[in-house]
Amino acid sequence: MLTVGVDGSALGNPGPAGWAWYIDDANWEAGGWDNSTNNRGELSAVLKILEATQHTTHDLNILADSQYVINSITKWMPGWKHKGWKKSDGKPVNNKDLMVQLDELMSAAKTAGRHISFQWVKGHAGHPLNEAADARANAAAKALQAGKSPDTGPGLNLDTKAAKLVESPVAPASSPTGAPSEPETITVHTSLNKVLADEIVQHAQQRGVSPHYELAVLIQAGMDAIYGTNE
Repeated sequence: MLTVGVDGSALGNPGPAGWAWYIDDANWEAGGWDNSTNNRGELSAVLKILEATQHTTHDLNILADSQYVINSITKWMPGWKHKGWKKSDGKPVNNKDLMVQLDELMSAAKTAGRHISFQWVKGHAGHPLNEAADARANAAAKALQAGKSPDTGPGLNLDTKAAKLVESPVAPASSPTGAPSEPETITVHTSLNKVLADEIVQHAQQRGVSPHYELAVLIQAGMDAIYGTNE
């Protein structure tokens, strides 16, 4: 399960606008437009993390400070779709182009057996993932306002780093060429108490590593303590 902060920012609303999703300093993405709205920024942040993970097996817990975004995707979208993407008053759904894409991505994730959940967090209240996403979305909007290209971030790198997710204090064996060989790894899904999960995320943020890496380190430390794996 990846816990992801998403946010949007619009200077003037509408005006120069940005979006961003954030997992950790090695896994985040941002972008924006010369003129758009905060709602489109928030929706686009969700859309972009769904796109970034669509060919992976990762489940997502998406943290958003927009009730509009969460309700649109989890409550209102089925009714809108049934009515031909129109609201109960017969008027077209706002941001229909994004809603259609989000519906397709959510459906594809469900078909693939991935679990996508949403959690509301209060904005500007110190939540590390929300603050990080907000800062990057706002920076993108300000860059566009100044006529500059925004920092788009490194994107999703968790899968490319999978072989290094669990690092043992013991030096790895060497290959015939003398170069260290990468340990074989597998992905394990498990449920965690929310308070514990948030604490792991916060410690990972402080150490500048991904929550996956932090959890892997904790597992290794527990194995060393209980099983004496390094004795």
